[in-house]
Amino acid sequence: MATFLYRIGRWAFRRRRLVGGLWLGALVLAVAAAALAPAAEEEDLSMPGTESQEAFDLLDERFPESNSQGAEARLVFQAPDGQRVTAGENRAAVNDTLGSLAGGDQVASTTDPYKTGAVSKDGTIAYSTITYSADTADLTGSTKSALEAAADQARNTGLTVEIGGSALESEEGPGGTTELIGVAVAAVVLVLALGSLVAAGLSLLTAFVGVAIAFGLVSALAVPLGLTDTVAILSLMLGLAVGIDYALFITSRFRDERARGSEPEEAAGRAVGTAGSAVVFAGATVFIALVGLGVVGIPELTKMGLGGAGAVALAVLVALTLVPALFGFFGRRVLSRAVRKAPARRGPGGEPPHQMPGAAGRQGLGTRWARFVLRRPVAVLLVAGLGLGAVALPALSLELGLPGDESKSVETTERRAYDLLSDGFGPGFNGPLTVVVDTSEAAATRAATDRVVTTVRGLDGVASVGAPVLSKSKDTAVLTAVPRTAPNSGETKDLVHAIRGAVSGVEADTGAAVLVTGTTAMNIDISEAMSDALIPYLTVVIGLAVLLLMVVFRSVLVPIKAALGFLLSVGAAFGVLVAVFQWGWAADLLGIEQTGPVMSLMPILVIGIVFGLAMDYEVFLLTRMREAYVHGANPGEAIVSGFRHSGRVVAAAAIIMISVFAGFIGMSSPTIQTMGVGLAAAVLFDAFVVRMAIVPAVLALLGHRAWWLPRTLNRVLPNVDIEGEKLSRHAPALATVPDLTVPDAAVPPLPVGRHRH
Repeated sequence: MATFLYRIGRWAFRRRRLVGGLWLGALVLAVAAAALAPAAEEEDLSMPGTESQEAFDLLDERFPESNSQGAEARLVFQAPDGQRVTAGENRAAVNDTLGSLAGGDQVASTTDPYKTGAVSKDGTIAYSTITYSADTADLTGSTKSALEAAADQARNTGLTVEIGGSALESEEGPGGTTELIGVAVAAVVLVLALGSLVAAGLSLLTAFVGVAIAFGLVSALAVPLGLTDTVAILSLMLGLAVGIDYALFITSRFRDERARGSEPEEAAGRAVGTAGSAVVFAGATVFIALVGLGVVGIPELTKMGLGGAGAVALAVLVALTLVPALFGFFGRRVLSRAVRKAPARRGPGGEPPHQMPGAAGRQGLGTRWARFVLRRPVAVLLVAGLGLGAVALPALSLELGLPGDESKSVETTERRAYDLLSDGFGPGFNGPLTVVVDTSEAAATRAATDRVVTTVRGLDGVASVGAPVLSKSKDTAVLTAVPRTAPNSGETKDLVHAIRGAVSGVEADTGAAVLVTGTTAMNIDISEAMSDALIPYLTVVIGLAVLLLMVVFRSVLVPIKAALGFLLSVGAAFGVLVAVFQWGWAADLLGIEQTGPVMSLMPILVIGIVFGLAMDYEVFLLTRMREAYVHGANPGEAIVSGFRHSGRVVAAAAIIMISVFAGFIGMSSPTIQTMGVGLAAAVLFDAFVVRMAIVPAVLALLGHRAWWLPRTLNRVLPNVDIEGEKLSRHAPALATVPDLTVPDAAVPPLPVGRHRH
């Protein structure tokens, strides 16, 4: 791999105008395709194989007319203090408001709350449902403006009016203040780490190119593939974070090679052949973990995984081709000012004096930290391990759910409408359960339906049960059961299971099939499916991590240590999610106004993403350690060498990634907020506690045993040469070969475990 990527880097450097032109063309096409693509409609989550999804599919078949309905809005009216909404003036104001909407553009129907019984028992709150002939995405601006104007008209009479439903719903798109702050922090870190505005700008530019292409492709394919805004934002988040990091790693290695005296083209080839090999492996782990989300069986999660995987794949391609091409355009300006002005002096072996180990007073922070860990490995391991364990403790109380209007900011009219309806009609009104009775196989249709109604009404926790609605074929009945508790409460979850258990006797006696569905039941089923899939998915990811790292580092204990460290990082991240989103710790500081269950998709999503990112830092840090070890350094000095060459870059990359993820916490979408908090915390713990403290401490305790590999595995496992050892022995010959397809197998493999004692 290293030799092939070496040629790719040299070719991209030489053909920089062609490479730059191709990427520019791809960028223009992606942006144009996104601009011309129609807006995508947000889709509800689905979970094939669950009872709630089976019921939804049955409703689509037996009630086809329900599929033709468009968006809905719910106008909620509250009378002033001390008054009733049924009073003469207030009633007239409500009727005038609804009259101004009736017959309007795209309005299919409006309901009269006084005729439908949509008035609270105390007479203070009423609501009307407005049905539109178009979906939410197809509602015109004038239609939405008319709805808001009608609400304002009623407010002018003294009523409190809020708007719920799907008519005004819209996911927050990219491009907010907090995201810009995150990118700004990343830019500052790049400048400090690289000491060059040009080098920092190069990393940002290449990351933006990859992100823009990925975002454009997701937007263009949104309608045909059913991709939501969440998929696009996840692609943006991941593409930006890994794009900056991958460019940083290759740029840093290019500068090291230039400081050693390599010519620009040779340095570009070596940077792509060595750091680029690590980028390919790290990107592949993220890609595999994200694509693997498809095995869970939730279409939305699969789409999120594929969108993020595509963004990561583009980031890898950009790093391997566009980054070395820009090296050719910018020349020596990629180097720091200090290096450009310094005399071309070299230490032994071509190493620049400022990087020579053991130079008095010139040890960097990474070197000093590595030597500190070598002196006190047990203490460092205990403090770091126990600290992460303590942070992970709240994860034992993890509860999963899906957010609704109750999780939105109180600044939104949807959240205020939700609260008014809860006050007037009970907390369960916002999360009704739909009970579907399939009587196609029942002997007595009416009797079966009546028994279901009686059974459901007799259960504790049911506030009310509506009259059954029959399909045109009279073989299916639908009734609505309103719980006494809120949609995301544990009591409502227990009620869903209680209904399903209670109607089993009716099914056995009558031959009818009874299914419980609705948004609330679907959310409960999805959350339970996520909980059930968590351990199997984690097992697969851990197994993959051990296998891949065994191939890369040709060691048994290093992969096991990496997997255990990954578990600590993920556990601590889950602990933070529980503390913030369930318990409300620091919620006000982060702008989270409502606590509740953690988004059910988050644990598996965080595992998939963090797995790949954790392998990033593991590879970039340990590659230099193993490189020193196989060249004869003892285990301790190999650890110091890894930190001396990669510690600063890995720390900078982690800070950049944390900044990018944290920048999305300020968005109003609960899904994006949860991803931002979870991923930022996971990267923080993994990079600075696991990789910077636990990893060197464990390696110091293991000594030579850390790099042990049984001879049988040594013969079986492929040698990917991620350290670029083949380049060290064959670079002069490779530089003269213009053909990019020279087989890598022509180069003999590097002996494993060879070192000096």
